[in-house]
Amino acid sequence: MAVASDFLIGANDEHGINPPTVGKRTPIMPYIGRSFYENEFNRQAKIDFILACLRCGFNVYDVHPELTDTSISTRVVRTNRAGVTLVVTFAYNAFGSGESFNSAQGIEVYYSPYNPQVSQSRALSEDVFEKVVQFTGRPGRFVGTLSVGMLSSVNCPATLIEAGFMTNFEEAKLMLNPNFTLGVGEGACAGVCEFLDVPYVAREIGNYPTIRRGDTGNFVTLLQYLLNEYGYDLATDGIFGGATYSAVLNFQNNNNLTQDGIVGRNSWTALLNLNPTANVLRRGSRNSAVLYLQKLLLSYLYPITLLDGIFGAETERAVRSFQTENGLVADGIVGRNTWNTLLSSTGRPNPN
Repeated sequence: MAVASDFLIGANDEHGINPPTVGKRTPIMPYIGRSFYENEFNRQAKIDFILACLRCGFNVYDVHPELTDTSISTRVVRTNRAGVTLVVTFAYNAFGSGESFNSAQGIEVYYSPYNPQVSQSRALSEDVFEKVVQFTGRPGRFVGTLSVGMLSSVNCPATLIEAGFMTNFEEAKLMLNPNFTLGVGEGACAGVCEFLDVPYVAREIGNYPTIRRGDTGNFVTLLQYLLNEYGYDLATDGIFGGATYSAVLNFQNNNNLTQDGIVGRNSWTALLNLNPTANVLRRGSRNSAVLYLQKLLLSYLYPITLLDGIFGAETERAVRSFQTENGLVADGIVGRNTWNTLLSSTGRPNPN
């Protein structure tokens, strides 16, 4: 077995979200009257991949940290200068005009025949393909070749994941589903572990150590990425300093945790949403489980304008609509029955 800390993993997402890259979007989604943009998926899947790689002990390099679209040539230069061991790119597919839904579906993974390490790129792609299909439960189409810069112009093994089709109604909904993006990111990491002969460390609470102010390393960086997902603005530098400590205290306060600034079992459980169904949510709730709920509801095509972790009037309306449409008591409270139905749902059907 190899040692994960000997490797530097490059993580790249295609396109941008602030502003959204023109054309890289679903058709207009029914019920909510807007498109889902490709980088809404790409970026989250990349972050989930980074979090998994950090937990497994890898060093990680974010090739595209900006929200804006960044040219392929710039990202290639960054990748080569960083000297990464390999690079994984996250993307979402489309078929046809892009203006209407069709039946094309499934996961595709690509490598370039012009990559200087083509046999390694192919082996990496095959391992990633197998694991992403396994972790998501989605149909796999094939491992193929594609000659784009992030595959052919980098000096290391490279793979690109097309995790689904924006032009397939069901797969379009998956783009914003937090369970799906997590599956893609974790599956990609497991594929990298397989390729590099490194043990995959499962996303289980026992694998997250207690950390506190003054600590450094992978799990501090992981913590900083997670806190940024909840609206904080921290440097992901792996140093548990004053800013990170203040953000932890604030997060603990919002999630009814002991405000001690120490990230132990209870804080990790909330940060990772390992047990969201333990929370009974209602108007006025404000915690990580609410943000998870909002992401699920939006992916199911219930209007949620702001993903902010605050259970306000709009979230309550969405919950009541979901409950009514699924034969539940429409009280706007997310308890055991509503959670169970949410977690087994695929969302609103295509009305056409």
